[in-house]
Amino acid sequence: MGRESSCGPYYQLRTQKGGNCIVGIPSLSSQELTSHLPKRRLDVYTSKIISSDKDLVALVFYGTEQSKNPRNSFKHVYIYHDLDLPGARRVQDVDGLRGEKGAQVAGETMGSGNTNLGEALWCCSNLYSDIKLRLSHKRLMIFTCRDTPHGGDGERDRQARTKASDLKETGVVIDLMHLMKPGGFDVSLFFCDVVSPPEDEAELGLQMEPCGKLEDLQKRVRAKEMKKRSVARLNLCLGEGMNVAVGVYITALQARKPNAIKLYRDNNEPVRTKTRLYHTQTGSLLLPSDTKRVQVYAGRQIVMEKDEVDVIKKFSDPGLELIGFKPMERLKLHHHLRSAVFIYPEEEMVTGSACVFTALLRRCSERNVFALCKYTRIRNSPPRFLALVPQKEEVDDGQAQIVAPGFHGIFLPYADDIRTLDTPQLPTASESQVDKMKEIVHKLRFKYRSDAFENPVLQQHYRNLEALALDLMAPEHIEDLTMPNVNMMDQRLGSLAQEFRDLVYPADYNPEGKTAPKRKPGEFCGTEKKPKVEMSEDELRGHVQKGNLGKLTVPVLKDACKQFGVKVTGTKKQELIDALTAQLTK
Repeated sequence: MGRESSCGPYYQLRTQKGGNCIVGIPSLSSQELTSHLPKRRLDVYTSKIISSDKDLVALVFYGTEQSKNPRNSFKHVYIYHDLDLPGARRVQDVDGLRGEKGAQVAGETMGSGNTNLGEALWCCSNLYSDIKLRLSHKRLMIFTCRDTPHGGDGERDRQARTKASDLKETGVVIDLMHLMKPGGFDVSLFFCDVVSPPEDEAELGLQMEPCGKLEDLQKRVRAKEMKKRSVARLNLCLGEGMNVAVGVYITALQARKPNAIKLYRDNNEPVRTKTRLYHTQTGSLLLPSDTKRVQVYAGRQIVMEKDEVDVIKKFSDPGLELIGFKPMERLKLHHHLRSAVFIYPEEEMVTGSACVFTALLRRCSERNVFALCKYTRIRNSPPRFLALVPQKEEVDDGQAQIVAPGFHGIFLPYADDIRTLDTPQLPTASESQVDKMKEIVHKLRFKYRSDAFENPVLQQHYRNLEALALDLMAPEHIEDLTMPNVNMMDQRLGSLAQEFRDLVYPADYNPEGKTAPKRKPGEFCGTEKKPKVEMSEDELRGHVQKGNLGKLTVPVLKDACKQFGVKVTGTKKQELIDALTAQLTK
């Protein structure tokens, strides 16, 4: 344990199905390892369980006395966790490596030996090469507290540089996550030839502070990672015989709690549900071709085939159809019904789509117009009207793209959705009251960032699950950032709040002193029960003849069945209607 060695690499690779594969290779002896790295590995484990449930995680130590790897072909390399999904057991194992007690346990289990970064990188390469999945993204992050891991051994340095070069040729992105070192960490001594070229060349020199990327690993925000992919790939029809392939992307998606999964009691495996239809009289299994669709209309059962139902549901083929162009002044703020979608060309589907799409985008931007289109996402979805608002490309000083070119698809309302409301007549504020409120609003303004406020309900939900899985005494405390900071608001406003109160409310007004009026003794406190609506037989027969039973509510239909002594086998609305119809048509 007295030998100081480097704290080795993590690598992260993304599979075609969206899963990640993370492998950590630290050593055991340094102070940074025993105090910080186990905590960061624990944060990686817990965050990956929630953010992406298909992630594979492994933990490998190097610079150890003991060796544990396939066939022990790599000396001083200890595979602590093989590639698998990060579960509660693994999180508890990593948590046991924290602190002085954890360092002692690690020393007794693995010990401390020589360091060979090339051997560790080779072991990493074998780990994810054994995965029987097609890999689309691979990333390797090296954690170290020594800028010369081999102490000047030229042969080992050469082997590590060669293996790192081989990994980069296979598409692996190697990042350096250096820790604190007295006197600074000099990347130029060794790791500048190992890691991939960074965006800032200053990162290759002497670093006096730890790598800033380490803060990302310590974030305790629990968030589900969403796949950045198109929700639909459609044809944009510009005219007869003129189609352009485009992709539709969602710009904003509401985060929700994950759906509950039913588990089998004996083995805790997910339950798979299968639905089969059986004949009520013979009990024989019914095939899809044996069933019909029925719609009751005017007391008659209209039988339809499945193909006929599909034709009824179909409005148009999926795609975007250009209707025309409108000036941007015609698009109002109240026309935005929901979050917009982003339209981008798909050159792989139709060659030349990007060229035509760019010309259309440029022309709409120059003339300050938006394109009006009919949008059908899937076969059986109703068509919607979209206003395609052009967005030009924006780049920063380094010519890096910060805003992509394309169209924002604004969902427009139908004519029936726009109604004229009779607004109530309310007292009008005076000019002095309006001016005072403008001052208050100006004082309370701040630059809003959506990623600065986490949903407290979701964060508490994930921490409750974490505490339950890890057998913790209590879940981790969270800070509700959505609650207003009253002290800061009072400091900014000063006397403005009292001045506004004096302008609007009377002198003796006390909002905290008002109480609800007490009810008098004997006064009924509950809600008044609505009288039962009884219907005559003639009225009910008239509804049956006209086929209007479906307009009645379920409680009214139940009361009618009890009133006329109609026996029903269920409580669904259609069953009640069928029973009443059969009774009154005899």
